[in-house]
Amino acid sequence: MRDSYGERLRRVVAERGPLAVGIDPHPSLLRAWGLGTDVNGLEACARGMVEALGAEVAVFKPQSAFYEAHGSAGAAVLERVLADIAATGALSLLDVKRGDIGSTMEAYASAYLADGSSLAADAVTLSPYLGFGSLDGAIELAAATGRGVYVLALTSNPEGPSVQHARSADGRLLGQLVVDEAAARNAGPGPGHVGVVAGATIGRTGVDFSALNGSILAPGIGAQGGTAADLVDVFGPAVGLVLPTTSREVMAAGPDPDALRAAARRSVAAMRATLSLG
Repeated sequence: MRDSYGERLRRVVAERGPLAVGIDPHPSLLRAWGLGTDVNGLEACARGMVEALGAEVAVFKPQSAFYEAHGSAGAAVLERVLADIAATGALSLLDVKRGDIGSTMEAYASAYLADGSSLAADAVTLSPYLGFGSLDGAIELAAATGRGVYVLALTSNPEGPSVQHARSADGRLLGQLVVDEAAARNAGPGPGHVGVVAGATIGRTGVDFSALNGSILAPGIGAQGGTAADLVDVFGPAVGLVLPTTSREVMAAGPDPDALRAAARRSVAAMRATLSLG
């Protein structure tokens, strides 16, 4: 049996630095790379990212939607991208934001977290808005297979606070409730496999992450306006749990592999300095 996701993430971050790089081959990016917006351009971009950065980046985060948009051919590209990532020793975090109930949630879990599935990643993103307990099947499968999940808590999009800052029956922000529910599933001496998603640009919310014992995926670095310094302001004493993620900031440097590596190295250096991991 493989080690837990928390342990594997800790090792690869210690070796390569605290950064997840998105692989989001949207049409404007493909055009900027001089590629077509068809499935061939999608594959050249996505697999080119892994080829250029696979020996240096700790985590790659493909956004499933950009592959699904090309139908079965796009799904096949995603399968190959996930296999490429695994071959480099990096971890894959598939951004799917799934959330459902019963047998439907079990099917999603089987697709993305079960051994033997061609779409299985090291971790996935999940949405808790049918109730956190609706995710337990996926959380349990992830634990059994040494994989992880990241549950949306406080996202960086401007529409997020209308839901995530609402109060639960006991007075907690909904975002705090999500963090607390994730923490409850991370009991144990090592880093847990249930993380949360909290944007680098959300500012001070009063949410306490200190008991999470899991990873905090923090999108919004770079083109969305977030900086390494913002992480300390947002996460305070829990900043050591943060896995910052950037996409456009690195991908915009392509398609030249050396330029991609230089951009990724700049981002990693900034994160190491801020998170005191250098």
